[in-house]
Amino acid sequence: MIDIKECPVCQSRTLKPFRQCKDFTVSHETFPVMLCAECSLGITSPRPDSEKLGDYYKSEEYISHSGKSSGLMGPLYKVARQFALNWKTRIISRYQKKGVVLDFGCGTGEFLGALKEKGWTTNGVEPSELARKKAEAHTGQPMHESLNEITGKKFNVITAWHVLEHVPDLSATIQSLKSSLEKDGTIFIAVPNYESPDAEKYQNYWAGYDVPRHLWHFSKSSMTKLLKSNGLFVEEIVPMKLDAFYVSMLSENYRNENRSSASTLFKGFASGLRSNLSAGTDNYSSLIYIARHL
Repeated sequence: MIDIKECPVCQSRTLKPFRQCKDFTVSHETFPVMLCAECSLGITSPRPDSEKLGDYYKSEEYISHSGKSSGLMGPLYKVARQFALNWKTRIISRYQKKGVVLDFGCGTGEFLGALKEKGWTTNGVEPSELARKKAEAHTGQPMHESLNEITGKKFNVITAWHVLEHVPDLSATIQSLKSSLEKDGTIFIAVPNYESPDAEKYQNYWAGYDVPRHLWHFSKSSMTKLLKSNGLFVEEIVPMKLDAFYVSMLSENYRNENRSSASTLFKGFASGLRSNLSAGTDNYSSLIYIARHL
């Protein structure tokens, strides 16, 4: 186990206990979430080291790697995923119609496949061998295992959909992505927001914590500070409103000890709706930070 003593965003060593969260997906172990008193970054600590962390991804229920979801959530997930793919491509087209894109943490490749159909030159990085093979089959092109394999290439757009919370070294990763971004390029980073109304409602049961796979837990202030300290300014913050429904349904399921039912899903859906209605301008369950070079 690794015990994090210093915040990677502001280097403060004042970390306070915040949550005790359970891994509902794989191990059913409980992990502490600490909170930086200075910048409000959440930190899963102590947590498994890099050699052991991979074991916590080994589940067919882990959607980003398996590309599917079972039970009552399955059909809902498939519909939501297609809607999200179309929506993400529209968001990107507001900044760049076509060009060269890198999807960092491309999972099973559906997003890259959607962009490829629209004429983009696509590139993907995915450390999971299982997900990478599925992405290669889906796109008909090779994917990279790490950022180190794309040194020297430049991209008009870089996307990282719910990936940054998984990477051990935040600043080094952002620096590497920034160095691969064209001077007039745009980076899109989506992460959960633990200050959202649905996170407040479900607290330790909130699916957005997803310990220990999520190493970091972001607020708007900590995320903005992290990007600025690495030479990026946030041009726009876009809510991912659909996430509130899916995360709330999962959270409701967790709170009911994984006894999924139509009633559980309905309660979760209602919670997601309430979360979106009370989120204000940018306090949604997940947020996309659209950033450029300073």
